[in-house]
Amino acid sequence: MSTSSSTAAERDFKRDFLKIFFVAFGVLLICFSIFSVNHHENNKYIIETLELNGSAEEGDALFKINCVGCHGITARGLVGPDLHSITQRLNDKEIIKQVTGGLTPPMPSFEIDPVNMSNLLKYLHSLE
Repeated sequence: MSTSSSTAAERDFKRDFLKIFFVAFGVLLICFSIFSVNHHENNKYIIETLELNGSAEEGDALFKINCVGCHGITARGLVGPDLHSITQRLNDKEIIKQVTGGLTPPMPSFEIDPVNMSNLLKYLHSLE
């Protein structure tokens, strides 16, 4: 009798293990899919932004509306850092990710269309 009960216990264990394995696999697959879609959309946004030739004047106006509270009217920094020479420290992709993702607190993330992001990049390049 002990042989058949241990075999039943082994079958139950294997069945439970397979259930857990497939559920975990499914969750990982869903997470990977979400990451992949977001990554693709982010790359598409970056590519579209970098293909544009922004306006430093429009970028300056955008900066004065959204950024002076932390970076100061001359972009020399207050709460946020001095942005002069930022384009020497970060490449354009990194700047886009910083602005849209707010990667370093307390910087907020900004939803900004590619044209305005291109304008802001052009303005930041003019600060060199």
